[in-house]
Amino acid sequence: MGALPVLYSFRRCPYAMRARLALAVSQQAHELREVVLRSKPADLLAASPKGTVPVLVLPGGEVIDESLDIMRWALGRHDPAQWLSPLQALQQDMDALIAANDGEFKQHLDRYKYPNRYPQESGASPADFALHHRSEAAHWLAQLDARLKGGWLMGAQASLADMALLPFVRQFAHTDADWFAAQPWPSLQGWLAAFEGSELYAGVMQKQPP
Repeated sequence: MGALPVLYSFRRCPYAMRARLALAVSQQAHELREVVLRSKPADLLAASPKGTVPVLVLPGGEVIDESLDIMRWALGRHDPAQWLSPLQALQQDMDALIAANDGEFKQHLDRYKYPNRYPQESGASPADFALHHRSEAAHWLAQLDARLKGGWLMGAQASLADMALLPFVRQFAHTDADWFAAQPWPSLQGWLAAFEGSELYAGVMQKQPP
């Protein structure tokens, strides 16, 4: 058996979760290396000096260090669930949803979950600052809820967009689970619950020794 691609990952990181989901569904054999973020291994930093996960190092030495690029690489090799070509989906629609998630929503999510990391923005009241960004993020989540009436973001089956967004919506939901559960978003809540109850999710969230 030849050398395997090596994935540097951190279990709870939503970007790394994306990569693991795509590698799992594509049945791409790989070596998973769980990283301790406060003590990053030299091999990771040599491969990708920015030092963030996920990083995929291919047997030939090529490095892929963006989560969406890893997803597309894996699915380009084998896409049995048709995440890249769901029913009713246009590529530009998927790209637009992912861009909105990774841009404006991620900015609000970070400030809601970690308000103390933004002292120059939050001023004297980090709690009010966090609630403001929760409210801003909620506008977009309500739009996702409306879009999910068909079960998935792109219609009747899961797509790259669903699997790229779910780890971040999960992070938002768990910041205040009671508040999230109380919102009028039944389709969004059901979508997240189905994901967290799936065999795919259970498989990629197994704890690994560092």
